Amino acid sequence: MKADCIFCKIARKEISVPVIYENDNFLSFPDANPKIKGHSLIIPKNHYNTILDVPNTLGSELMDCIKNTSLNLMQKYSATGFNILSNNFDSAGQVVKHAHLHILPRQKSDGLTFF
Repeated sequence: MKADCIFCKIARKEISVPVIYENDNFLSFPDANPKIKGHSLIIPKNHYNTILDVPNTLGSELMDCIKNTSLNLMQKYSATGFNILSNNFDSAGQVVKHAHLHILPRQKSDGLTFF
């Protein structure tokens, strides 16, 4: 873990956030600057710069966190779908240099567009 990384501080419980779902290696919580109602993040508890650095052996735990977080958000926000987004490296818009996924609960008329 990195001492100055905001997501590492969250993983170490130095910064308190409402946890949506947590397992041994991942946790999810609401995004501090949501693009849409329910916009949340999934982070690995250990520091990895991008999703490419996350060990393949953690794939099933990551999928567990994605599924449980998404189902929770869909139920809570009456969503009919969801997006999973990951920005990796500066050219793709990665701001926090700690691997993370965005989960966006969606409804047909929410007005959010990507392309």
